[in-house]
Amino acid sequence: MKKWNIAILGATGAVGQQMLKVLDERKFPIGEIKALASASSAGKKVYCGERELIIEEATEASFKGMNFVLGAVSNAMSKKFAKAIVDAGAVYIDNSSAFRLDSDVPLVVPQINPEDAFQHHGIIANPNCSTIVTLMAISGIARIAKIETMVACTYQAVSGAGREGIEELEQQIKAEYTGEAKISKVFPCQILSNAIPRIGDELENGYTTEEMKMQNEGRKIMHLPELKVCCTCVRIPVMRSHSISVQLLLDRAISVDEAKQAIAKAPGCVLAEDIDGRNYPTPLDTSDQDLVYVGRVRRDLINGDKGIALWCCGDQIRKGAATNCVEIAELLASRA
Repeated sequence: MKKWNIAILGATGAVGQQMLKVLDERKFPIGEIKALASASSAGKKVYCGERELIIEEATEASFKGMNFVLGAVSNAMSKKFAKAIVDAGAVYIDNSSAFRLDSDVPLVVPQINPEDAFQHHGIIANPNCSTIVTLMAISGIARIAKIETMVACTYQAVSGAGREGIEELEQQIKAEYTGEAKISKVFPCQILSNAIPRIGDELENGYTTEEMKMQNEGRKIMHLPELKVCCTCVRIPVMRSHSISVQLLLDRAISVDEAKQAIAKAPGCVLAEDIDGRNYPTPLDTSDQDLVYVGRVRRDLINGDKGIALWCCGDQIRKGAATNCVEIAELLASRA
């Protein structure tokens, strides 16, 4: 079996650490592997299975000899190194939003639009985590009927804001019992016992950057340029796994049973109709694994026989980020 040289750009963050774990779990055929990060992290140790890796400072020379670079860094750092990665002959699979809407950069979820990956010019973008979870949940329905509009409300875990988001909630939980002051630096106000209905920067239309990703990225991934999406993104005090409430308007009538059957057949999805007597999944049910769970599938009372409503949950660090990147690399390697 051919082995592939891989670099993780941003190996110390929550997503970068998860990439290393997923590569090992899925037994990706690795030759050489590099863990790259900023100068402040150089010299620290991380692990990919039993391999001990020493963090190297990322420079433009870091990518020589690599086949794939998995990016888990900011937009600014992604743009800084993208040319050097491509010039080194590697494929850059980028988890930031830096290139997602570029016309010559594929935006890929392997279970939905795998062929798009092979149209790359050195860079493939990983979609937003909530977009991935939502589109996975509706992908089966999209195979039997065209989706015309979608209303989505996301309930996003604090880990979507990175390690700092987790630490902020943990600090506030501790402070609740010790009487210490609750510190809010990552989130605009206290997240403990709260819900914050704004993620991302607000745009002129009143929606946030996070909310518009659902429409803009959804159109590109599903090849539905006219898709209309109304999205509200909410941060909730959950450690891991995003949840989304979805309403769909389709171009034809389908029954609830048809929708359920389509979801059950969709790769990477679970129709969760009986979890300890519940017909719905929760974040705890779906954390630290790669399947998207879908429940509460029912008729949408606004759109009638062309409408379907559902609830879904998925681990946004894994399938919503790290695992999707690794799956893209697996897809490319399978045809090399």
